[in-house]
Amino acid sequence: MALPTNMATEALVVGKPGDKFEMRPIILDEVRPDEVLVDMKYSGICHTDILLQTGILPGVEFPAIFGHEGAGIIRAVGSNVKDKSLKVGDHVLLSFNVCGKCKQCVADNPSCCHNHSPVNTGSVRLSDGSTPARLPDGTSVRSQCFGHSSFSRMSVVAERSVVKCPYPESLAYFAPLGCGFQTGAGTVLNALKPDKTNTVVIFGVGSVGIAALMAAAYLQVKQLIAVDVVDSKLATAKEFGATHVVNSRDCGADGVQARIREITGEGADFAIDCTGLIPVIELLFGCLAPCGTATTVGVPPPNAVVRIEPQTFLLENKRYIGVLEGGSHPQKFIPHLMELHRQGHFPVDKLCKVYSVKDFETALSDLRQGKVVKPVIHWD
Repeated sequence: MALPTNMATEALVVGKPGDKFEMRPIILDEVRPDEVLVDMKYSGICHTDILLQTGILPGVEFPAIFGHEGAGIIRAVGSNVKDKSLKVGDHVLLSFNVCGKCKQCVADNPSCCHNHSPVNTGSVRLSDGSTPARLPDGTSVRSQCFGHSSFSRMSVVAERSVVKCPYPESLAYFAPLGCGFQTGAGTVLNALKPDKTNTVVIFGVGSVGIAALMAAAYLQVKQLIAVDVVDSKLATAKEFGATHVVNSRDCGADGVQARIREITGEGADFAIDCTGLIPVIELLFGCLAPCGTATTVGVPPPNAVVRIEPQTFLLENKRYIGVLEGGSHPQKFIPHLMELHRQGHFPVDKLCKVYSVKDFETALSDLRQGKVVKPVIHWD
């Protein structure tokens, strides 16, 4: 069967850095043999989409279609797609893309792809740097953000981004498993792996932080501390398993570290930053017990400098590890998260609010103001 070409659809296009997301008609030139065509039904909105919109992340060119937490239905499958189980009509979730050629990709460790940033934020095909979308006047539009650009009603998708979803009734709140929920939960379950004797402190309890908290609660860690500046978020953290909550605005300059030590006795075994804020990252090490581990999963500003006293590492044997995309293999880990949800251990449905795509700006505003943990748009 011939693959479709010259398909008219619509997408939320950002014309230049800082522009609004504007619904515009686009044309998808072709679906290649190593790609699939997805009829997008839902997409989570992530803070990374806002960073991409501003143009501050390196390698982003405009005009562009962002969105990287997609969920939809396959409408066409290329003849050279390696996963022969993928069929037209399959419900799928969409995650990050990888180069497939570097040392880590060959070792089946895709979250550590050496080319993660250019592959995903570059938003073009890896084979030739082309993009499937154009405006009606012929202007090229970058349209493979994280391999799929889910802010498009129809999207040409890289095969490596695709994860089958056997639960179509859950598609709306499984969409964010592709990035935010996967990143938080994976940092705990794949990278840090705390046990029942450990204490974990999580800074920032947005969608990534709450997912990390749910994962730590699932592991039944000894103490689970949530730190934020918004009381409503801390109340949510308490609902999902936090044993203690700390509003850092009530603690003063060095008060957060003192409060963590007061709760834990000698400091936390694991400290996770989900904010990307440099002052928060610099706080992590003062919250750790000897031999503790700090990690950052938030996106810090480009060229940011973190200042940590060397003796923090040398005298107390503390360590830092960076975790990208939750250290996960999406085709293996996302199905695991779906099953945890079905068993009642990962209730992400309670974190999501679905908006019509017509109300995209409202969803974006609610995210920025902290009124919603995870907004999900519906391509209705």
